[in-house]
Parts: sequence; structure tokens; C-alpha cells
Amino acid sequence: MRLSTQRRGGRPSTPPPSFRLLHLRKQHTSFAALPLSTREAAQHISPPSPRPHRRLSPPFCRSAATCRARASAARNMRSTAKAMVALCRTPLRMAGSAAPGVFFGASMPAAQSATGLSFGLTEQQLQYQETARSFAKEKMIPVAAEYDRSMKYPHEVYKQAWGLGLTNMHIPEKYGGLGASVMDGLIVQEELAYACTGMATAFDGNNLAEAPLLIAGTDAQRKKYLGRMVEEPLLAAYCVTEPTGGSDVAGLKTTARKEGDRWVINGSKMWITNGGVASWYFVLARSEGGYTGFIVDADAPGVTRGEKEVMLGQRCSDTRGITFENVVVPQENVVGEPGKGFQVAMKVFDFTRSSVAISAVGLSRRATDEATRYARERVTMGKPIAQHQAVAFMLAEMAAGVEACRLMTYRAGWDTDQGRRNTYYASCAKMMAANLAEKCAANAVQIFGGNGYNTGYPVEKLYRDCKIFSIYEGTTQIQHTIVSRYVTGMRC
Repeated sequence: MRLSTQRRGGRPSTPPPSFRLLHLRKQHTSFAALPLSTREAAQHISPPSPRPHRRLSPPFCRSAATCRARASAARNMRSTAKAMVALCRTPLRMAGSAAPGVFFGASMPAAQSATGLSFGLTEQQLQYQETARSFAKEKMIPVAAEYDRSMKYPHEVYKQAWGLGLTNMHIPEKYGGLGASVMDGLIVQEELAYACTGMATAFDGNNLAEAPLLIAGTDAQRKKYLGRMVEEPLLAAYCVTEPTGGSDVAGLKTTARKEGDRWVINGSKMWITNGGVASWYFVLARSEGGYTGFIVDADAPGVTRGEKEVMLGQRCSDTRGITFENVVVPQENVVGEPGKGFQVAMKVFDFTRSSVAISAVGLSRRATDEATRYARERVTMGKPIAQHQAVAFMLAEMAAGVEACRLMTYRAGWDTDQGRRNTYYASCAKMMAANLAEKCAANAVQIFGGNGYNTGYPVEKLYRDCKIFSIYEGTTQIQHTIVSRYVTGMRC
């Protein structure tokens, strides 16, 4: 829609942009409340009368009160316009940047006051972020390559992270935990994944196993099992995936048969993160009337841990199969209602998929940083390769992807904290972030050239580590299926 005003003499003219902005939702006086899209803006623009301006005379003069009110509104609008112009003229800078052009990711100051949408972190969240970032830089990055080569579980690093409160963050204060929100956890997880997604996945395995208890566990179960997790640096594992598949949860073959006041479990689980180091497992099994979730102590008779799997990437994470042969579980260890375990498992994925997505964002951010540093230093044809458009545009797309996927993941986490079901946003975030991680890692290797294919440089490890994001916690194809159902209202 074209706006026009009348000059004296009746000649129309096109008003400047600032004038058009002042016509948007005149009742609002804050930048946060203005329309967010051009289409929405057009719906709220009222063009002025085509008649020339003329002086009003009694009895059509406005009252003094009306004039004062309109003058006050005009002043408020002018203040808003000035603030918007100042904001647009303020240069952007990534907090934490050590040098121009090196992308370190967002670290936004806490919002002092805001109406509507705010992208600021709270003071508490900034403290979490700084603690996790420092820990990742000082304790994880220096040893990540060695743990990748040795494929040993990083027990010492985990103990230090546990001591700082960077693990088991979601356990409520009632049981000795921090009671941190999902958003708090995402902020920390991105920093840990930036350093090493193998370690970050291993540490995050606790959150996956603890989630069913937070969702459907009894007070006694939480005190016994969650309380222990904050009293000493223990580990736990989530046992749902089986040798025949993981995304088809409804096709599980592990069984649980009730005998009096106890249950007997038989079956096998596969690709279990923390499988060889956990002190207890959450196990989903087929039972009469549906599926039921159980807490199973790792040292229970009949539990057998398989050999540690040698993986393409994230090699320090302990992944292996677990066999349950006539494992007896007391009734008190049933999580939720018998036969309702499938619903619990689905809610867990809503809770944890955003954490997997933010881990992919952390890896993408690391790949972008490493590639940017190298591109600024590597000289070909008389100038840094960062000045070659082919390379610069790759870096630009990588950086933009990181920002977009972080915001998408934050939306999924925020919805969870608001008590809403976030299946749609969590699947969107995981689908996009997994694709981004593969793209950023591949681009980083390409920018490094031959050096990127060498184990002496970090991007080779990133390239191997990224692939798992499109597989675990629901494959990328499964995420496409979920999102498409929400979009079309139909099943594929």
C-alpha cells in the first residue's frame, strides 16, 4: 500500500520511512509492540485523508484536553522513532569475539526492561553460559582429541562438570538439584557441545534417563534415584532402542511380565548411551495392555552389558548393547502407570530433542569458528582466502544457519518451560540443526582443504562427530514425518 500526504496546495508526496513507521499501530508506544511483518504492517496503515489541510473553526474545534492528549501521543511516537533510528545505527558485535570476523556465537546482555519479545538472557543464564564456556575452553577442548583417539569415557572431565553443576541441572531443588529450566540447560549444552559433542552427549545421557522420572516418577523414585545423582557423580542411561530399530518405538520386543508384586523383564537394547558406565537404567518394555517403563539397577542379576561399540564419531561416549534375562524389578520401580509407558517415552523425546538440536548448533558454531580463523590466516593468490567470495559466502551461510537454528531450538525449549507440548518445534529444530551440522562440518573441511582431512586439525573430528545428529533421538526422516503431519494434517 502506498502512503501519501498533502502538501499545502494539494500536491501529493511520498512520506519518508520514519513517517510510515509512525502510522503503524498508533495505540502502541514501544518498539517491541510494532508489527513484525510487512503484510501485518499493511493491515494497520491508515492513509491520511486526500483533502487538503484546512483550519477548523468553532464549533468543530477540538477541546483542550483532546489536543493535549494528541500532543502527548505524538511525543511518544517521536521518542519511539528516535529509539528505532538509534537502534538501526548501532553497530552489531558478537559478544566474546576476540578478533573481528571470528564468529563466537551469541552472548547477549540481560534485558533490563522489555515489553513483548526479548532476546536477552537473564543474569543467571549469563552466569551459566560463562561457567560452561570457561569449562569447555579450559577442561574439555585441550583433552578432546585424546579422548577421541583412546575412546575412553571421560570420567575425570565428567566429575569436574558435575562438581560445577553443569550436569543433572533439571533435577528439582527438592531433591538437591538446581531446578534449572530447559532453556538454562540448552545454554549450557551448546557450550559443552562446542568443545566436544562426544563428551556433551555422554553427559547429556543423564538428562535423557532422568526425564521419565521428572515426567511420571513418584516422589519416592525421585528421592532415591535423582537424589543420588546430585549426591555423587553417577551416570544413568535410557534404554528404548533395540537391535531391530529405534524410531519404531511401537515395535519393541523386550517384554515385561508381572508376577505378583514384581515384574520380570526379558529382551535386548542397543545403541545405549552410557550403557557401560550407568548405575541405573530407564527401560521401556512391552507389557499386558501396552508398554511400561521401569527403573532397573545396573547391577541387578540378569543384566549383561555388551562390548563398547567403535563408532565413526563421538568416540568417547560409551555406547553399547544391554541384555536383560529374567531381570526381576519390584513394583515400586514402575515409572508411571502400567501400560502407559509409550506416552511417557514420547513426552521424553519432546523434552530432550531440543537438547540434541542445540548440541548440533554447538558443533556448527565450532566448525564456523575454526573455518573462519583458518580462512583469515591462509593466504592464496596474495590475500587471505576469507577475502575470496567463494569462501566468504560459505562462512556467511554457516554463521546465519547457526543463528537461525539456535533461535528455533530456543523456541522449542521455551515452549517446554511454558508447560506446552513442543513436538512440532522440537522436531523442526532437530531436523534443521542436524542438517546444519553436516553442512558446517563439510564446509569447514573444504575450507581447510587437505589439512581438513588430517587428524592434526580439529575439523576432521567435527566431520565425523556430526553425522550422528541425523540418526539418534529420531532420524531426520522421522522428523520430516512429524513436521509434515502438523503441516498437512495427514499421515505419510
